Amino acid sequence: MYTLKKSLGQHFLTDENVCKKIVQALQEHPFQRLLEVGPGGGALTKYLLQLSDIEFKCVELDEEKVTWLLKTYPALQSKIIHQDFLTIEQPYSEPFTLVGNFPYNISSQILFRVLEWKGSVQVVIGMFQKEVALRVAAREGNKVYGILSVLVQAFFDVEYLFEVSENAFNPPPKVKSAVIRLTPRQTIPEMKSERSFFVLVKTAFNQRRKTLRNAVKSLYTPEALQDPIFDKRAEQLTVNDFARLTFAMK
Repeated sequence: MYTLKKSLGQHFLTDENVCKKIVQALQEHPFQRLLEVGPGGGALTKYLLQLSDIEFKCVELDEEKVTWLLKTYPALQSKIIHQDFLTIEQPYSEPFTLVGNFPYNISSQILFRVLEWKGSVQVVIGMFQKEVALRVAAREGNKVYGILSVLVQAFFDVEYLFEVSENAFNPPPKVKSAVIRLTPRQTIPEMKSERSFFVLVKTAFNQRRKTLRNAVKSLYTPEALQDPIFDKRAEQLTVNDFARLTFAMK
């Protein structure tokens, strides 16, 4: 068999019904190319290999799992990218869909990688720690609304699909999990530049207890800071508010 490596945040999905629900959600949006992140013990992979007429690849860092997967599922020959997802080149030159029971210790970094590839990513169906899934889906005014919420929602529509019990995994994690779907927005808010937007959002939330005026004063002239919107705190602003405010930045 194989061993579990806590250092890689490994919790393997063992509930067949959850696997089937993920595959069902995946099939609601047609795709031709599919990348699975962290196949681990292959619980989801065995269903993904059954999908017809798609080009399938998976990324697995753990050499022991790669060996086990190739032995157990010979169809994976030449389909496994044995590297770290956070450092690989974009795996397809054409649009693709992303799926995975994402390692919880790098789930935020995975989402930032998705943002880097947003021009090519058609859909993401991902299993996250429930707390992270709620944060990604949170709207303004919610106490967990933050950097991840705003940056992801600027470019993707987020759907909170369903929750998953700890007992669906081996070993059971100490937290609940949830599956969310990201689909590219039809219209992206107008912003001065993506870089300005990212800088503003990160600066605003890094001091989220302060009013926006105090949190982001280094990015604006004193005149621009007279706008009453700066009386608010970061968590009260919509994604569109942040985008609009980029045009007034120095």
